[in-house]
Amino acid sequence: MSIPQTFVQELLNRADIVDVVGRHVTLKKGGANYMGLCPFHGEKSPSFSVSPTKQFFHCFGCGKSGDAIAFLMEHTGATFVEAVHDLAGQFGLVVPQEQASAQDRARAAHIKAKQVTLTEVLERAAKAYQNELKLSDKAKNYFKGRGLSGDIAKAFGLGYAPEGWRSLAGVFPDYADALLVESGLVIENTDEQKSSDAAGRSAEVKRYDRFRDRVMFPIRNTKGECIGFGGRVLDNSLPKYLNSPETPVFSKGRELYGLYEARTAIRDKGYGLVTEGYMDVVALAQWGFGNSVATLGTACTSDHVQKLFRATDNVIFSFDGDKAGVRAAHKALVASLPLATDTRTVKFLFLPDEHDPDSFIREHGAQAFEKYVQSAKPLSRFLIEVASENCDLASAEGRAKMSSQAMSLWMPLPDGALKRQLASSIAEQVQIGQQELLNLWRVKNQSMPSRVPHKPALRTHAATTRTMPVSRADQALRLLLTDNTAWGTLTAEEHHLLCDLPAPHGEVFTWLDHQFMEYGAQNWAALSTALQDEPFAAFTVKQMRANTETGGEFNAEELRTILNAEQVERLKMEEQEVLQLFVKNPENKGLRERYEALKTKRLHLLKVTPLV
Repeated sequence: MSIPQTFVQELLNRADIVDVVGRHVTLKKGGANYMGLCPFHGEKSPSFSVSPTKQFFHCFGCGKSGDAIAFLMEHTGATFVEAVHDLAGQFGLVVPQEQASAQDRARAAHIKAKQVTLTEVLERAAKAYQNELKLSDKAKNYFKGRGLSGDIAKAFGLGYAPEGWRSLAGVFPDYADALLVESGLVIENTDEQKSSDAAGRSAEVKRYDRFRDRVMFPIRNTKGECIGFGGRVLDNSLPKYLNSPETPVFSKGRELYGLYEARTAIRDKGYGLVTEGYMDVVALAQWGFGNSVATLGTACTSDHVQKLFRATDNVIFSFDGDKAGVRAAHKALVASLPLATDTRTVKFLFLPDEHDPDSFIREHGAQAFEKYVQSAKPLSRFLIEVASENCDLASAEGRAKMSSQAMSLWMPLPDGALKRQLASSIAEQVQIGQQELLNLWRVKNQSMPSRVPHKPALRTHAATTRTMPVSRADQALRLLLTDNTAWGTLTAEEHHLLCDLPAPHGEVFTWLDHQFMEYGAQNWAALSTALQDEPFAAFTVKQMRANTETGGEFNAEELRTILNAEQVERLKMEEQEVLQLFVKNPENKGLRERYEALKTKRLHLLKVTPLV
């Protein structure tokens, strides 16, 4: 169920964006607005402006802008729903759910209360483990032996779970509390129950701590709340690592270790570095690579990649050079493909066989590791390497095999320049014409177009009819409702551009964003059902009916033309704003550079977008 737009607006009306931003950024009054250093990119002179009258933030350095909710999403990496709940919680408000029965709302409230309670339990355990670390010489010596400082241990909340079966009994007053089991801290062994005696006394259940004699790595969500743990043995016994089980607040297929701690470093360095283990993350942070995160003992998933792309447009996967590392890299490649738009970069870093990032950086240092980072393989090159594995390209059979393997990798890519260039490169490798290759793939998969889609001209007013011109906003809406998967390929800037449009278009795009964040891509049948009680339902259905009547199908190039045209107009307006500021502050080189960057971007878009 979606969050009512009326509540979102009421929440934004109640929140003062100066207060919201001021909790994270030092702001100083500067005329009608407040100014500060942008939290989204490194800068020495303030270009980040917060308007108390417009309730809007804008950075003239990097171009990010939006309302209080958008700020929380950008700054914390939260989804729209998480940001709304966070902001509502600051005012003691309960977020309502549309199209929900009283029973559904009660269930949702119960789940939310349970999640809050579980994170409180886990936070309490995390503090207890941190205190135990201070008391354990062998645990402290273990971390020191791995080259970690006290500051890094504190930053990541590292701890130690002592020996003994029931150490947490001294932390929680009621060791029999069901929340200890539900949070994953305690195991309840029902296989070894004592049988009830003849008197009918109830059986006792054996309980014991899940984590014992292990150094502890708290796993935090984007709000910094502890949602689970990873525990490592201090010797070479097995299992080496033990993770929290799946709980109402923790799913290892969606969470990334260290993402909360890495937010600032990711923005400063301009990319996120994905590793395979907890120690990799903390060791890299110790050596200056605080922009590192790790999957939690599982293969990289599309959820992981989506979370990363909320924090940065540039991701580097770091893997061990052994066979297991190569297999993990293959899975990361597959998870990344549907999200690899032309505005994002994905690279793959492979260390020597005998090393992981932790051991490599301790033996060779930060500079040597940086060289590997700089030479990481781009997705395009790695995709072709994977496609050509076990293929003898000197033979027709080997080239045919590569063609078949490449098809499944190429197809999930979003339409754009990268996808077309890869088609050309693959065609060259298999020694066949690009058009012929696409035709072969089309035969294998009927959803594959037989040729690169032709870019149709945008509809214009016809003098011989009384049909009104179709606006860019109308057409963008129809295209994104026709193929909702395309929403996930757009940049954050393009999301804001569409959601900021005047009603009703902006309202529908905002609703569409909520739907995508909560449920992922949906077809029109599912979207139309969810639309029923929305105030803009009739408008949206009318748009899709018009689209059907004209035989409209999804066309990625047409959508790109529309978005580029809208961006050109926005850039032109922003150029004027920056120019006016620069006239008042001619000594501010940042403003001049921003103006030139905006102008360059606008002229580039004009060059590639003839229909503006």
